[in-house]
Amino acid sequence: MNMSPTPHHSPGTPPRAARPALIAVIAAACLLAAGCSGSGGSNDASAGKAGTGRIKVALITHGARGDAFWELVRKGAQAAATKDNIDLTYASNSEAAAQASLVRDAIRDRVDGIALTLAKPEAMQSAVSAAKAAGIPVVGLNSGIDAWKSEGLLEYFGQDESVAGRATGDKLDELKAKHALCVIHEQGNIALEARCAGVKKTFGGETDMLYVNGTDMDAVGTAVTARLRQDPSVDEVVMLGAQFALAAVKSVKAAGSKAQVATFDLNSSLVKSVQSGDVQFAVDQQPYLQGYLAVDSLWLYHSNGNFSGGGSAPVLTGPAFVTKENVSSVAKFAGNGTR
Repeated sequence: MNMSPTPHHSPGTPPRAARPALIAVIAAACLLAAGCSGSGGSNDASAGKAGTGRIKVALITHGARGDAFWELVRKGAQAAATKDNIDLTYASNSEAAAQASLVRDAIRDRVDGIALTLAKPEAMQSAVSAAKAAGIPVVGLNSGIDAWKSEGLLEYFGQDESVAGRATGDKLDELKAKHALCVIHEQGNIALEARCAGVKKTFGGETDMLYVNGTDMDAVGTAVTARLRQDPSVDEVVMLGAQFALAAVKSVKAAGSKAQVATFDLNSSLVKSVQSGDVQFAVDQQPYLQGYLAVDSLWLYHSNGNFSGGGSAPVLTGPAFVTKENVSSVAKFAGNGTR
């Protein structure tokens, strides 16, 4: 979010712009190794489970209810919590003010650590400050790569969305696309905006943005269908989530369009669509790994004073392209519900 994934880049060779991710993901491998091994009596490495005292950690995200992506994050987090003897609670709300309230609830619950997302950093600033004032270490994951340091978070685990967007634009050029429609399913989400901005920056063709209501999948499909009917020159639909890509495949057919579909993020159903060719490629940021590393890092901080990146560099978990040519190497993990 159960099997713990190998902590290096996903199958496929990332473009030159994405290669710095490999270095940081190697650092993630070291972090995992530190979490699984021990000396003296602090850890029972042979049993694969920490022998340290039980701590309480809250994972608080902006994920919408029922979103398969966040279930992967949660599974990874729970795998780390089980290993580390952590009492883990998970809560989410796509509304920033409500997410901030969940952070304050965790503070009142006297948790020992908080892992959270910063999709809308300004709205979270006060709650993060309150956690720090209470002496609770806070780490970031998934969203907020440009904000985590200024908000004083200890560490960050995720994908540089701007790099991922630029790499996607380069990929579209390789595929000879001419007119891309980048569909943003949550207006104001800085990670999603950065993806489309990155695509537009490097893609040599025309890039249009379309904002849709991601909480209503029928509305997403209707909006994409209408846009494709309105503009037949669109030959590439770029979606920003696996379930939205599956909806876009239906929209392309409903509109009678010849457009291809590409997407960010991955799940088991999306893997099948890549295998069949309905989706050209997916940009994988490894959500299971994000959840795992975020929770494991709080245990490492409490048990051994460790923190990765020196408090100044993020640990990158992507991007990597999953295509029809390499999708078979991740299919079994997706079938397990961990990719």
